[in-house]
Amino acid sequence: MDDLDIRIAGRAGRITLTRDRALNALTHDMAQALHRALEGWRDDPAVALVVIDAAGDRAFCAGGDIAAVYHAGMAGDHQRGRDFFRDEYRMNAAIATFPKPIVAFMQGFVMGGGVGVGGHASHRIVGDTTRIAMPESGIGLIPDVGGSWLLGRAPGRIGEYLALTGARMGPGDAIHAGFADLYIPEADWPDLIARLERDGDVSALTGQPVPAAVLDRRDLSAFGGRHLPDIVAALEAAGDDEALAALRRNSPLSMAAGLALVRAARADHRMQQSLTREYRFTARATAESDFLEGVRAQIIDKDRSPRWQAGADEDKVRALLAPLDQDDLLWEDAE
Repeated sequence: MDDLDIRIAGRAGRITLTRDRALNALTHDMAQALHRALEGWRDDPAVALVVIDAAGDRAFCAGGDIAAVYHAGMAGDHQRGRDFFRDEYRMNAAIATFPKPIVAFMQGFVMGGGVGVGGHASHRIVGDTTRIAMPESGIGLIPDVGGSWLLGRAPGRIGEYLALTGARMGPGDAIHAGFADLYIPEADWPDLIARLERDGDVSALTGQPVPAAVLDRRDLSAFGGRHLPDIVAALEAAGDDEALAALRRNSPLSMAAGLALVRAARADHRMQQSLTREYRFTARATAESDFLEGVRAQIIDKDRSPRWQAGADEDKVRALLAPLDQDDLLWEDAE
């Protein structure tokens, strides 16, 4: 397909996102094709490892292409979104559980759906241009694609901070927060990929000294508040205007639900549990949340002035995260 270059090069299965004019935003077809490629290589003895990279220098993948989901939802078709998210999450899980090494080279923007592709690889490479974020609360969604799993494992209160603010991480912070593994200058990537293709051996991956992190020095104790109003009050008391500006800009419902998801994920022992919980929100998103309004403001009309309407009380959050009964996202290998 035009948006992905899927091939075998030497001993490596190779997946290159080639939609660089759209910042390699992930479409439904791309998610399904990526998943099919992995399934085809799972037991192929010719493939020793998989390398995922992207064309262009601006983005590895800046998120999911949700315009089609928006237009379908506005027309009353909520199944389009459910199908997209379900298939995307299955692809995310396939990356996380793949029995062979997957090496992701993540330059530029790596946001939302891009984290779902690169953030669950076994070997996650970042460079100087890398900027990783889970900014879904700004469009009325929640940290999904297994994002709540990663956020729940970040040190201290970094997970809550990133989920609520959507803040971007450079390479040092991304490694510190557990979203990446190795820092390697991007100029070295082509030769390194060539070695991986030739040898099929991840021992060639050797990181260089990690750039300084910022998050490990920032006081994020306010994000330990039990509920969103408690966090806002603590930030006000601390005079943290930067964080407050983000919280006042983003969807209250999305932040409240994201907070619950990150904390619930800390008790999960496999990423699929987090994905199932995330799907309960996203399956309902076009019909029962501020998602359509957030997409309108940020992506369709681009006026950057969403008019949030959905309440953020505990009952609403609980309803959006409740099991979907026969429509829950289930896994064949569930324990």
